[in-house]
Amino acid sequence: MNFAHPWLLLLLLLPAAWALYEWRRTARPLALGMKAGTFALILLALAQPSISVPTTKLALGVMVDTSASIPPQDLQRASQIVSSLDSGRGSNAMRVVPFARSTRITQASENERPWKLTSAPGESGRASDLEAALRETVASLPPGMLPRLVLISDGKENKGSIARAAWQARQSGIPIDTYALPGRPRASLRLESISLPVNAFTGESFPIDLAISASASTPVEVELAAEGRSLGKSRVTLAPGVNPIRMQASLETAGTLDLSIAVRAVDSGKSAGEIHLDQAVTLRRPKILYVTADPVGIDGNLPEALSAAQFDVLRADDIGTQPLDEYQLLILNNQDLERIPDPRKNEIERFVQHGGGLAVIGGERNVFDDKKKVDHALDRILPAKLLPPQSAEGTAVILIIDKSSSMEGPKMDLAKSAATGVVSNLRPIDQVGVLIFDNSFRWAVQMRKADDPVGINRLIAGITPDGGTQIAPALTEAFQKIRPVEATYRHILLLTDGISEEGNAYAIAREAKGEKITVSTIGLGNDVHREYLDQIATLAEGKFYPVKDPAALEQIVLRDVME
Repeated sequence: MNFAHPWLLLLLLLPAAWALYEWRRTARPLALGMKAGTFALILLALAQPSISVPTTKLALGVMVDTSASIPPQDLQRASQIVSSLDSGRGSNAMRVVPFARSTRITQASENERPWKLTSAPGESGRASDLEAALRETVASLPPGMLPRLVLISDGKENKGSIARAAWQARQSGIPIDTYALPGRPRASLRLESISLPVNAFTGESFPIDLAISASASTPVEVELAAEGRSLGKSRVTLAPGVNPIRMQASLETAGTLDLSIAVRAVDSGKSAGEIHLDQAVTLRRPKILYVTADPVGIDGNLPEALSAAQFDVLRADDIGTQPLDEYQLLILNNQDLERIPDPRKNEIERFVQHGGGLAVIGGERNVFDDKKKVDHALDRILPAKLLPPQSAEGTAVILIIDKSSSMEGPKMDLAKSAATGVVSNLRPIDQVGVLIFDNSFRWAVQMRKADDPVGINRLIAGITPDGGTQIAPALTEAFQKIRPVEATYRHILLLTDGISEEGNAYAIAREAKGEKITVSTIGLGNDVHREYLDQIATLAEGKFYPVKDPAALEQIVLRDVME
């Protein structure tokens, strides 16, 4: 017997001395003896006595690996070992713990005599955690018996650390016996790692990265499927060692979907090995806050395109105060950015800094404050500033039309139709002039803004053919008129069906090039001076159009001006 506090035993003398002292005077010696004995027992209990009784009863925990790496023949061998231990345990306790990714309770069909262990089903059998199995087996053994463990496994763990658990068992004095199983032979293909997002957006292309280890150069087929439907297959040849494989997936169905990836080694058309894995991916539709001041319907193409691209589009008239966190993209269409309150600008800046998207579409409501000294939050996050035009804008076009007698009839009608077509396609900020010539020249339409196409076309309709052909004076007049005009592009188009003296046309063309004024020429019919017109266009960096079919004139004129 051992005592935790042996010094308390000295106090047992006190009740003994008290009993001797009171013995001669008491009339109830039995009661005195009982009191003294009670005090002695209390002191003995406070000393915490303990008695060590040796035992030979064993509590045997048998851990059996039933993961996918254990083939049926190894499971049969493990069942034989368990049956042998069970038949020879006698009065000792034995607990059988099958395990793979985690431990499980033996089924009724498994613990019949003799034992018939089966593989762990499905995903639970795709891993081996020996450490967790050891700890849970120790915790399940009955107390008061000598613990002992038996491990039946191929030792191929891919979770936990059996070395750490074995060291802890050794510290607790628990011996471990092992039975080694051969396990499945090393596969020619092995998955080293996989990386893919757990969450993604519908319509978004997201990467799937695999690292596959091959023992030799192996052609493989990689197949990606979602919810049992194949998304595509591809073939690659793996080199010996670890091979990175990247796939791209794009799904349009929102919700949680099961992705399946299969990598099959192919040899002469026969499967030589396979890796199969499943992964759940949660897809949700990205949301856009579309803030626009345009009337509904005038910008219908953009929201329709975004909806077709799997976006949920919420349309709003102003930026408001609603939270931006639930959106992936903010579009500001035709908004005066300067009128957005500063706190709201700061919220947009934080939204962009945390990964949100921002798109700004310009319009007539955009205002540039040239007196602003300090940039605000939107200035800091936008890659460009919306500025007013810093140079001349618009296009200046002068049409020089031959109105000689030879143009009478369909040619003149087509020339006037071509001119009116140009005017109808110009913008109000563009400028246009129509110069007609025969032996002399005059302005059918003086150089002006193209903001009244109806009135301009009415003047063009009044052109009548007459006279001869003198090109150089008309070209000089057009050049002198367009040279001082401020415009982004300045262009002269000459249309004639006859032959003219060259005059100073070449010099004018060279000077026009120096002033960045382009000149194109159209020769209508077979009697034109082709070399002359071609040279003018070449010197002024324009184009020469020889036209034999007058019906094509209108489209040629319009295309030239638009280009």
